[in-house]
Amino acid sequence: MIPTPELRAELRELIDETIPAGGTEADTRFTDAQLDALIEKAIVIEEAAAAAWERKGLRAMSERGGLEESQAGNEKLKFVSIEAYRDHCFQMAAYFREKVPGSGSRLFVYEAPKIEGVEA
Repeated sequence: MIPTPELRAELRELIDETIPAGGTEADTRFTDAQLDALIEKAIVIEEAAAAAWERKGLRAMSERGGLEESQAGNEKLKFVSIEAYRDHCFQMAAYFREKVPGSGSRLFVYEAPKIEGVEA
């Protein structure tokens, strides 16, 4: 597909990476150039979304550095476990991958065995 601002915005919405009000692409996990590269490789927007969710899952540990809990003075933050976040990302990737045309079940070709003395 050819990247457009509309496709990029739709992809950001599908992967839960919208730019916050008053923010920029730097406030998200993906730059516009990274999203454009995913869009260019995809046949449909769902394929790009699946690839983006996979990348989010693969980055889970490095993004948080293993941090699941943080405390500063009286303020304590507890995050969703890295495993739960990663699993969610991969489930979302699978969800979008199923929506890509032609990615459903496939018909397998079966070649019957040759039996001596019997013609097909």
